[in-house]
Amino acid sequence: MDETSRTREAVRVYVDSAEQRDWQRLSDLLTEDMVYEMPQTRERIRGRSAFLRFNREYPGDWHLRIRLIVADGRHGAAWIDARVDTEHQDACVWFELSDDGLITRVVDYWPEPYDPPPGREHLVERW
Repeated sequence: MDETSRTREAVRVYVDSAEQRDWQRLSDLLTEDMVYEMPQTRERIRGRSAFLRFNREYPGDWHLRIRLIVADGRHGAAWIDARVDTEHQDACVWFELSDDGLITRVVDYWPEPYDPPPGREHLVERW
């Protein structure tokens, strides 16, 4: 499998693992020191453990579905149909992979800036 195909597959498995709440499968895709950023809320999560906890604790009945994946070498992006309870939004998520094919950085873009909900201050830093 070439590098671009490997990146496309990592993005697909990332979204599928999150949707299925398969935290071990998701963990296996991530470097220990991965970074997750949400520019709209100016939040950054450092490290696989904090990122997994953030997702496990995320409120509401959320679901993700891939609309499109694009990849070039170790960089990929996914257009995602995200639903939380009855609310729907499209998101664009950018991925960077390490030399060994693990996800090292995720940047999650949402359509509108918003204030982060309370209760996750212990996992994130604001910028």
